[in-house]
Amino acid sequence: MGIAKRAGVIGLWVLLVLVTAVGTAAIKQRFADGPNRVFSGGALVSGKLYNGSEPDWQFVNDISTIELQLLEPDHSRRIWTASVDGKIYVWSGYMNSLVGKLWKSWPAQAERDGRAVIRVDGVRYERQLVRIKRGAGLDELTALINEKYSSQATPATIDSGDLWMFEAAPRVAVGSR
Repeated sequence: MGIAKRAGVIGLWVLLVLVTAVGTAAIKQRFADGPNRVFSGGALVSGKLYNGSEPDWQFVNDISTIELQLLEPDHSRRIWTASVDGKIYVWSGYMNSLVGKLWKSWPAQAERDGRAVIRVDGVRYERQLVRIKRGAGLDELTALINEKYSSQATPATIDSGDLWMFEAAPRVAVGSR
């Protein structure tokens, strides 16, 4: 009985140390320049801010993730991306599931205020996330997503709201419309 009790106490201490270490790492990363592989991060501050004509985003089809930061709140995360017809897209799946509703807050935040910064290969781009609920071209986009990530995206999952799709469009300056 004494050995079992001792093993239980040691197990609880080990668990406490692990939970504390993970919690500390997550909190610390929130103040870092961008996310790491596991935890979301703070604002994207390093890297040259792109200032030029709209790039052809086709190159993102050859990389697995980009860094995305909303301006409000200024948290960043790694996210999947794809490009069709020179435009760049990001998305969030499982939005109708309990896990999606509890865990994924950034899509609703982006729908309220879509101002964002993305960082690709150390270069930052100011963008405006625009939610796409339906429309032409979704067949090609979802086929590309499925090929690139072995996903099950379809225009129907976008129509149903299970997958929230956003175009990361150029940000238009106030007064330039």
